[in-house]
This record gives sequence, structure tokens and C-alpha cells, in this order.
Amino acid sequence: MAYPDTYYKRTISDARARPALTGTIECDTVIVGGGLAGLTTALQLCRAGRSVVLLEAESVGFGASGRNGGFVSPGFATGGDDIARMAGTEAARSIHRLSIEGVDFVRDTIRELGIEAAVPQPGISSVLRYDGGDTLKRHAEAMAKTYGYELEYFDTDRIRSVLKSKRYFQGLRDGRAFHMHPLNYLRGVAAEIERLGGQIFEHSPAERCELDGAEKVVATAGGRVKARQVVFTTGGYTGGLNRRLKRAFLPIATYVMVSEEAPELIRSAIQTTDAIGDNRRAGDYYRVIDGGKRLLWGGRITTRAASTAALVAELRAEMTGTYPQLSGLKTELAWSGLMSYARHLMPQIGQMQPGVWHCTAFGGHGLNTTAMGGKLIAEGILGESDRYKLFKPFGLVWAGGVAGLAVAQLTYWKLQAQDWWRERAA
Repeated sequence: MAYPDTYYKRTISDARARPALTGTIECDTVIVGGGLAGLTTALQLCRAGRSVVLLEAESVGFGASGRNGGFVSPGFATGGDDIARMAGTEAARSIHRLSIEGVDFVRDTIRELGIEAAVPQPGISSVLRYDGGDTLKRHAEAMAKTYGYELEYFDTDRIRSVLKSKRYFQGLRDGRAFHMHPLNYLRGVAAEIERLGGQIFEHSPAERCELDGAEKVVATAGGRVKARQVVFTTGGYTGGLNRRLKRAFLPIATYVMVSEEAPELIRSAIQTTDAIGDNRRAGDYYRVIDGGKRLLWGGRITTRAASTAALVAELRAEMTGTYPQLSGLKTELAWSGLMSYARHLMPQIGQMQPGVWHCTAFGGHGLNTTAMGGKLIAEGILGESDRYKLFKPFGLVWAGGVAGLAVAQLTYWKLQAQDWWRERAA
């Protein structure tokens, strides 16, 4: 499978190719999956002096970790009330603090490793497409009181002074959150893993595994790895290697497009360097990139393979419906990617059996949460903490297979209809 022609691929800072696995290698930990969760786990283990082998079926950052919108902000795809209902109030607060920690971890890693090509840009604004300022104010007050986390409230006049659209009413700006070039971040982390002695093998899909003994074995077509610990960090591209893992989440596709260079036209609509996301379920998310020259716009989800061209037409309809002044802005690139979603809409982080770990289902949760998951798994392997157990209520429950995909699609359509009615009532 070829890497999709994305903006991130075209602007990659480190395009080095890594060899496929051959022969037999022994190490402390073998990690399956070269996305953000796997790379973060490997980085933290290498920093602690452990020997690590990471197997990637394609190339580092091939999956959702390297193709997404680049948002790094706290929180989860699931609402705080739902998390508290499943895990308890105190645990829910601890889990949210972990998501804040994840933002700081990614930012610190960029600084410590000097990953300038990640181009971190501060500020993410969440905007409402209906009149609901009081709700936002209460949320900001609760965040400040509970977590000491400050959010800046924007009223309608202020929102529309920077986002020239009548679709938006109020918003909250998170100045501690940021957005970045995700693929360049991943490549920078991979380079540091190798500098510390870790080994990364690309084009090496894991085909077989033996997990029951004290010594685990993961085999590819060209070789095998023996280790005391195995970590599965595959996402939407998970194959049949571990059936328990594969049945526990659904592969969901999302879509992104990037415009031509048109800085003046883009500025006629968007006069902020913040990344923007609206309040709808699977709503629009976008940000100005290339120093204001281009616009990256994402959204839409499907539960089955769909024509990227057809979905781009829908994305363009969303963009021009929000900003009619951008009707002449041409799309230069578009791509799709698979994310993994669990039935409970939370990440799945934990230990499947002694020496076998999983860290997946990060669809919709952001880069910080994915990195935080890898950090927690590394802490568990090193015996530094058992914080991964906070995610025990969100286990590897069956996601429903084909029926689960159908239910997910119907749920998405229902939420879209609810969004439509709420906006019409505004």
C-alpha cells in the first residue's frame, strides 16, 4: 500500500527509509505499530535504557497519526459526564488531567528534541454554531475551578471579527493548546528513538505472534523478534494478528483537504492563526498553514470505504457554506485515513495478559491523548506507575463487527440531524 499523497508527505522533513526486519532479534520490548502511541512508548522505554524493537507495516506515521488535523488539546471524544458515569467522578478528573499532561508532553518533546519542522502554533478555538454563550461560560468556569485551566470566552462580535462567518456565535479559546505538523513530529521522535539505540523496521507487518510464554515472539515475513514484553499500538489499520484487539474497535474513515496558495483570499475569511473546531459531532476542523498561504480543512466520517472525491465535494460544501467568500478557493490535495473507535468512545489502554499490552482506539481524541497513552504504557512496563489502570473501565469490549459499523453510521446520521435542527432553531 502506498503512502497517500498528503500535504504532510509533501512537506516531510525527514524522508529516510528504514529496512524491513530480517533474521531473529532479541530485546526487552517489541512494539507493533509505528504511530504516535507506539513511538511514544518506544521513546520512553529507550530513555529508561531498555532495548526496543518497533515493527511498522508501512512507514513511520503511515496511519492516522501522520495524516490528521494536527490538533493538540486536552479532552476526549466522550463527554466528561459519560466518563464520570463509567469510571467515577474522581477517576474522570484524573483522566482529564492526563489529557492536559499529554499536551505538555508533546510540547516539551518538540522543544527538547528540537523538532522545528513540527511548526507548533499556539491556540485552538472551539466555536458554537448556535447561540449558547452561557453554556460556554459555565464550562470555562468549571475548567478553571476544577483543573486551574484557563479558557478565554469570545462573544459573537469577537468571534466574527476573526472568523468572518454568520455561522458562528460564541467560542472558547485555549491558549495552552496548539496545532502542528504531525508527521514531522513523528519522524523527529523516531530519529530520537534510533539515536538512543532503539530499532525501527518499516514494511514489516507482524504476521504471527506467540504470547503465552514468558518469552513472547512476534514474527514477520522476513524475521522474528523475541521479547519479554509486547505492545500493540495499531489503530484503524489493525489486521488479524490479535483477534481480541481487532474485534474491540471499529475502523472509521475521516477526510482532509488542503487548498491552493491564496493567502489574501483566505485572510478575507479567517483572520487568526488558531486552529478551529466547531461543536458538532464529527464537525469541521481547520487551520491556516504555510504561514497563511493555505487552508487545511477536515471533517466528515464514514464507516465504509468512500470516494475521496465525493467526500471532498461535501467538505467544500461545508467550507463554502461557512465562508461563501472562499467559493473560489481551489482544493489542491485531499486524502482520507482510518481511525479506530471503541464502542464506549474512549481510548483502550492497558494490559491484556502478563507481558502483553495494548494502546489504541484514539480516534477523535487528539495527538496529546495518543502520546499520553504511550507514556502510560511505558510507565507500566517500567514499574514506574499503574496510572494505565485508570482506563480499566474502558476495556476491550466487542465493538459489534459489521452490525457495529451500521449502528455507528446510523448514530452519526442521527447526530447530524440533531445538529441541523439545533442550528435552524438558533
